[in-house]
Amino acid sequence: MKLQSYPHSGANTITGYGDGYVEINKTPYAHAVVLSSNGAISEWSAQTFAAIEAHHFAQLVDLKPELILIGTGGRQRFPKPELLKTLIEAKIGFEVMDSQAVCRTYNILVGEGRQVLLALIVEPV
Repeated sequence: MKLQSYPHSGANTITGYGDGYVEINKTPYAHAVVLSSNGAISEWSAQTFAAIEAHHFAQLVDLKPELILIGTGGRQRFPKPELLKTLIEAKIGFEVMDSQAVCRTYNILVGEGRQVLLALIVEPV
């Protein structure tokens, strides 16, 4: 699936998503990623939804985003509340969606100039 990007903004954008990959700035990635609108693209150590632990979210707090979008793979799944404790205590908003929906939402928020962080599980669809 090709996604609308905002190349004029200079921000990292999702340019495609498909079976086992996400395309960021027209470069494909076949692993989980952490992506900020204006920062680095890095591999997220939580490669599957089942592997997510509290420390994965604690690492995201250090990046001081306005909002964190969590893409949980091929379907929407919610992490246990205790895993999200550090986000709640840091008063950082978060949304949980399936990975395709979260990619579209990320691009919209980036287009609005929001300081958003995306933590994305990449799985075969």
